[in-house]
Amino acid sequence: MNKFFTLFLIVTVLTVPVFAQKGGNTPAGQDANYAQVITARAAKIVDALGISDSVKYKRVQAIIVDQYRSLSSIHDTRNAQVKDIKAQASADKDAANAKIKSIDDDVDARLGKLHSEYLSKLNTELTPAQTDQVKDAMTYRIMPITYKAYTEEVLTLTDVQKAQIKTWLLEARELAIDAESSDKKHAVFNKYKGRINNYLSAQGYDMKKEGEEWQKRIKEKAQPKDN
Repeated sequence: MNKFFTLFLIVTVLTVPVFAQKGGNTPAGQDANYAQVITARAAKIVDALGISDSVKYKRVQAIIVDQYRSLSSIHDTRNAQVKDIKAQASADKDAANAKIKSIDDDVDARLGKLHSEYLSKLNTELTPAQTDQVKDAMTYRIMPITYKAYTEEVLTLTDVQKAQIKTWLLEARELAIDAESSDKKHAVFNKYKGRINNYLSAQGYDMKKEGEEWQKRIKEKAQPKDN
């Protein structure tokens, strides 16, 4: 990965909000603050959809709020269970790891079910384009930003190569929607970006050179032109 692309992604990480932090010193305070956070976040997402019907607006907002809350519940429960297993783990690390794997398998199944139900609810209320907007908003628009970056970095991409890159980034977005934090959402995309880079390298591209040339173009574009 070239230095500019890495910096680009770091800046993206630093300029997006955290997934859904809970605040307050008591459980009640945490719940109240968390509810405020996800309600405001859902409102911001729905605001961008151009929904003029106030009743529909509230329905869509409620669907997104419920999804954030359900995701948090699944991940929080998983983390508490794993923490308890690790705290009680004896010398039998294999047994502890087996328990954790069992928990994670169950989490994956629950997330898959929740994901399908969530998209079904959104698709009932929204157009496919609006649903995509929600997905992008929940993943900090990493998919379109990254796709655009690849097309600007490697100017000679074929239509087939662009389609493959987009396919993988869309797949990453589907997984990242269910991740529990900003860091983990980015980690999903980073995994797929590694796959894309390997793919492009196998296609004959020198990604280091492509990155260097991209940086030159950006610098040249940023330089003021003489009158």
